[in-house]
Amino acid sequence: MKIVRQSLMATLFLMIVCGVVYPLVVTGIARLLFPEQAAGSLLKARNGTITGSWLIAQGFQAPGYFHPRPSASLTPDGSGSLPYDAAFSSPSNVGPDTKQETKNVTDAANAYRQENRLPAGSSVPIDAVTASGSGLDPDISLANALLQAPRVAEARKIDPSVVRSLIERIKDNPQFGFLGTTRVNVLRLNLALDKIAPKSSAKP
Repeated sequence: MKIVRQSLMATLFLMIVCGVVYPLVVTGIARLLFPEQAAGSLLKARNGTITGSWLIAQGFQAPGYFHPRPSASLTPDGSGSLPYDAAFSSPSNVGPDTKQETKNVTDAANAYRQENRLPAGSSVPIDAVTASGSGLDPDISLANALLQAPRVAEARKIDPSVVRSLIERIKDNPQFGFLGTTRVNVLRLNLALDKIAPKSSAKP
């Protein structure tokens, strides 16, 4: 019985320390040092309402908004698509050299060119036609953003140079100057657009 009692006491002690005290301490430190990240990296619209997290992509479709890269997230049984649903984050698991993926990329590239009025056969950024591993990548490449800028400017009836300047202001450079590539957070960019052109009729 002494061994059983000691085992139960040790289990209870570890449950309290590891399951209650440690998470509370770590959460408290995180909220003190990194309040935005600890709260979920949430972004707010002009009226103060929370519109999402800058870590998770959203399915913007209207011409007056920048569009994120495709999402391949599926339902748990794989029977249907739930794009940009963080509860079902997943890759497509389709091989890059399969006929299905070749068709998907070709169709997406043609749609991208038509949507942004690009010449037939012109080069298209890879992130515009392929999904990320999570299906929730919130960023697009700088090249992708700049190609979408004329469409967004026309839809919002503002000068394209204003949109390009906004992209330059919002963009994130490679971490430490050499890790990764220059990228643009789509949600941050679209919220900034709503601030400079709030009367736009565009909807996500």
